[in-house]
Amino acid sequence: MKSATLLETLRAKTADGYWHDLTQLQIEVAELEKSKRQLQRNLEEIAGPVISSLEGVIDARNRPLNRIVLPHLRNWLKSKRLKVRVLQINSAASLLILSDLRGHLQIMKLSAITPKALEMALNLLTEKLQLVPHGEVQRLLSGVKLNKNLEVLDAAHLPLEFEPIDRPKKTFADQAHLWELEQESIHIIREAVAAAERPAMLFSLGKDSMVMLRLAEKAFAPEAIPFVLVNIDTRWKFQEMNEFREWTKNRTDVQTIHYINPDAIEQDINPFDSGSATHTDITKTQALKQILEEHEFDFVFGGARRDEEKSRAKERIFSVRDKNHAWDPRNQRPELWNIYNTSLAEGQSIRVFPISNWTELDIWRYLEIENVPMVPLYFAKRRPFVKRNGALIMIDDDRFRLDQEEKVYFEKIRFRSLGCYPLSGGVLSDAETIPEIIQELISTRVSERSSRVIDFDRGASMEQKKKKGYF
Repeated sequence: MKSATLLETLRAKTADGYWHDLTQLQIEVAELEKSKRQLQRNLEEIAGPVISSLEGVIDARNRPLNRIVLPHLRNWLKSKRLKVRVLQINSAASLLILSDLRGHLQIMKLSAITPKALEMALNLLTEKLQLVPHGEVQRLLSGVKLNKNLEVLDAAHLPLEFEPIDRPKKTFADQAHLWELEQESIHIIREAVAAAERPAMLFSLGKDSMVMLRLAEKAFAPEAIPFVLVNIDTRWKFQEMNEFREWTKNRTDVQTIHYINPDAIEQDINPFDSGSATHTDITKTQALKQILEEHEFDFVFGGARRDEEKSRAKERIFSVRDKNHAWDPRNQRPELWNIYNTSLAEGQSIRVFPISNWTELDIWRYLEIENVPMVPLYFAKRRPFVKRNGALIMIDDDRFRLDQEEKVYFEKIRFRSLGCYPLSGGVLSDAETIPEIIQELISTRVSERSSRVIDFDRGASMEQKKKKGYF
């Protein structure tokens, strides 16, 4: 009888829309039951099992946290003396639960299981806390804006399905040069498609590819895009890029080809054992040549820009490749007055770069105006990384190989250029929105590819890669 009365008391106490401390609840119902363990058991009958360690935390897909990151995350929290709470939700009881992993719990009854209700509940907390999401609450948090005292700490979580953020579209009112760049690019795309028999677009999932996709949509609207998107998968892309690829593949308005070089799988090519040069050649260059030959694509669009890297600066917009897909920088066609030579000799193909004249800043301003979906890695967030040869390399999955005594950092970083995660360095940043990224870029004088490891391979410069068929 006591137990039933205690449960009734707990239900009544937690139904008022306020946070309740487990210890305080124990005091208030002490005349019914003095055992904290009994109170905990009765609370679990209402709220379900309560997480008591970081090892017990799972994500919204029931996957455990990154086993490499987890011990370093625990040490970091201890060294920084940060207050951490595991945040979980019991949907059946509409209860929100905070656990400090030492038996201290706070609970609150939600009016509804929605991001808005969650946001209102969490913003009642006044302590400075690191919130580690457990289970389904991870997905709900994606639409929540927290006060400055609260931070979602999901550095060891695996990414969830990509969901585009709805931002208001802007106009070209004060960006006339962007409209001119857009029109030039659309003209180039139409010229190439008009001359092509089997056109395709190399789709790397990055910001430049997304601008290219939007330009292609505009070039042929209201008709469908008349070519396929080709994605070369190295098996070492960031997990968030993989989620973004799956979202793109599920779109009904585009056709996609997802390709992995079977030789890379057979030989288990990877950045750690094979080295960046070999890894790039087999998983990217050779894979690209294989898919181009298999489908006999003659005009292939790419998102390279002249401001990125010196070899790209001297490449033509319509870049001719020989039968081996090689580029000869000393044998390029003149492109005067926006007149392009699209004729092909036997065995030749053309790589087309419609955004050659854009800058990184142009790209971001266009993305903001057009509200184009993007991989979240471009935005600053607390992420786990190591410092190697001056680059900030993110620990993206449990295949990462930590050197002995290597320190793992947990700071806010973002990526200006995306590729294979062990070969793509991030930058320290607080830019969490496109306007903040634009302001950051206005003051920077460092190229976005300065942190791409493959650009510094000895004896395998970008120009040498292009001569061998790299895009």
